[in-house]
Amino acid sequence: MDGMIASAKKDVLVEIVKLAQKREMKGNQGGWKDFLKFYDKKFGSSLSDPAKRSADVLAAFLKTFSQKEDLKIFEKVLQCHSNRDAVLEFQKSSADTESPEQRLVRLTLENPQYPVDYSFPSHEEGWLITKRSKKSKVMQSTEMLAVDCEMALCDDGTEALIRVCAVDRNLKVKLDEFVKPSKAIVDYRTDITGITATDLDGVTCSLADVQRSLKKLLSHGKILVGHSLYNDLRALQIDHPRVIDTAYVFKYRDEPPNRRPSLSNLCKFVLGFELRKKGSPHNCLDDACAAMKLAIEKVEHDVDNVIPFVREKVQEEVQMAKLLVHRVPVVVSSEDLHKVISGEFTVEVKTNKKPRGDRYSAFAIFENQQAATEAFEKLDGILEKDTSGRPQKLVSFELDTGVSGSLCVCKMARHDSCKSNNASTKRPLQDEEPLGESKKSRTDHQGEELEKTNTTATSDQCETHLKEIERLKRELSQRDQEIANLKEIELLKRELSQRDQEIANLNKIVVALTRKQGL
Repeated sequence: MDGMIASAKKDVLVEIVKLAQKREMKGNQGGWKDFLKFYDKKFGSSLSDPAKRSADVLAAFLKTFSQKEDLKIFEKVLQCHSNRDAVLEFQKSSADTESPEQRLVRLTLENPQYPVDYSFPSHEEGWLITKRSKKSKVMQSTEMLAVDCEMALCDDGTEALIRVCAVDRNLKVKLDEFVKPSKAIVDYRTDITGITATDLDGVTCSLADVQRSLKKLLSHGKILVGHSLYNDLRALQIDHPRVIDTAYVFKYRDEPPNRRPSLSNLCKFVLGFELRKKGSPHNCLDDACAAMKLAIEKVEHDVDNVIPFVREKVQEEVQMAKLLVHRVPVVVSSEDLHKVISGEFTVEVKTNKKPRGDRYSAFAIFENQQAATEAFEKLDGILEKDTSGRPQKLVSFELDTGVSGSLCVCKMARHDSCKSNNASTKRPLQDEEPLGESKKSRTDHQGEELEKTNTTATSDQCETHLKEIERLKRELSQRDQEIANLKEIELLKRELSQRDQEIANLNKIVVALTRKQGL
């Protein structure tokens, strides 16, 4: 592994270090910033951008890792680059014969985020790695298969596959299966997935069954198509080398590359139709067909890969009709949130690419901004502001089931008094798919960037409050114990006093008897 790192190009090392930062990985000298403080006495962590560090410094940091799991992740990033290089080399040697389908594969592989997003832990048990052949016939294959999945939230904060659909180039359905989850589900996210627990009654199809079916469908160099496809592949636990990701191929005009168009916007601007009605749940068969149509439109008509970014007032009003609910214990289902927050609303559960284990985030979506504001005002909790000036409350609760705890509720708009003071820090609401977002935790809405900006800050603040609450609970518990001990001491004192009195009485009796006998 050290040899591979030493021979890697700087841009590759930069991506690996950024991935290590993103996943909060630590070597024997800590994380990236800890390493810099130790390694560079002059600048330390003040110069922490990996791109501004030399290849030697980057390699030195990566060599501090020795755990097998960490090395496997780094090896996977290097493998992604190797896969990319193989495709690019093939393209150079046969540039005149590159098909439109192969070009889209190349565009996907050339995206700066590809090595990060597609660096799956495929070394782990249960993953399927399709054959990586470099034969000319396989590399020249133009057959395509589009896939889309629906996932539910598990009790450990991860996601489980509950439905998968795949269509061929002619939009013929090749696979449409409900999938029996291997973990306990706490939320089917029906508002988004359209799937309930009842839909899975009697389902016997497993993830392994789906993998076997897709292995057959993906043979002979077939290209896999999807929108933010890495999320689907992660749910499927499949590592496939030839992919077309429409979230990579298309982009917004005059917007940073990390702001990815939603599938709904691509259907609207590229294909000319609405993918789904406002408020309707996802349908993975429709989404798979939409991804294939986008690929075909690019292949057959070479449509512009840039679409306009339009911020509509109506869309912003929809965004303001939400409350961000975060640091929610996983034992609290989306239905339980209705017992904590008043009013009529639907719940859109969000999950992180890196699960937090016992917590998750969600949006409470109301009919309008006034309803969201009223629900927020009725909440009984500690009122504060996040770093962007948005009001939030730390709310303690106790459910009828006996479950108790705390969560944070944040408004998606500032108070009027905060607007002028914080205008420079506010990030615009975007209709997009930000980097690292979990695909099925969205409804093609604005505010994903806002949620990413605020969740960390608000979570840190709430984390501080939660720690303070835990500390106070421990103090109260200690005091209760001390009080109990004092009560026990008082009881013993009374018992001793009674016994002393009894002994004194007995002594009097003995003295009296002695006197009588002396007489």
